[in-house]
Amino acid sequence: MKKIVITGPESSGKTTLARQLAQHLKTEAVEEYAREYLNQLSRPYVETDLLEIAKGQLANEQAHESGKGGVLIIDTSLEVIKIWSEVKFGRVDPWILEALEKHKKDFYLLCRPDLPWEFDPLRENPNDRWLLYDLYEKQLKSMQVPFAVISGPGEQRFNNAVRELRKFLHP
Repeated sequence: MKKIVITGPESSGKTTLARQLAQHLKTEAVEEYAREYLNQLSRPYVETDLLEIAKGQLANEQAHESGKGGVLIIDTSLEVIKIWSEVKFGRVDPWILEALEKHKKDFYLLCRPDLPWEFDPLRENPNDRWLLYDLYEKQLKSMQVPFAVISGPGEQRFNNAVRELRKFLHP
């Protein structure tokens, strides 16, 4: 099974794109576990919550590995939690770093933050999206994984992603 991650900074269309691609490919999408986790908290999150989010994200990914189709779409993965931890707390739990190295995916679609910012109570960085984008790009390069940058509004963004996926899946 090929594992495709949709990644990038906040409000860059990751969830919408993940759902569209899963539907297009008639496969499953692994939802972002951080949303589920944070929505259940009755307090502000702390650094140790990021480790729990990372473990939950990885568990969700692994639970879907035996799903239908030969492709699994993943709405964010451990690289997001690593960058989030670095930016918010200045460090990353060693478990997250080890798991990130051990569980690299087959292909990453990096979403540019060229869409208008949309408020969401879980989002924290409306003014730093391009700085964060640079961190994502550097992270993917340092992981030495194949990735493509996705940009454009609406249907154009989706079509760009489909084109890049075709190149990856059918070279």
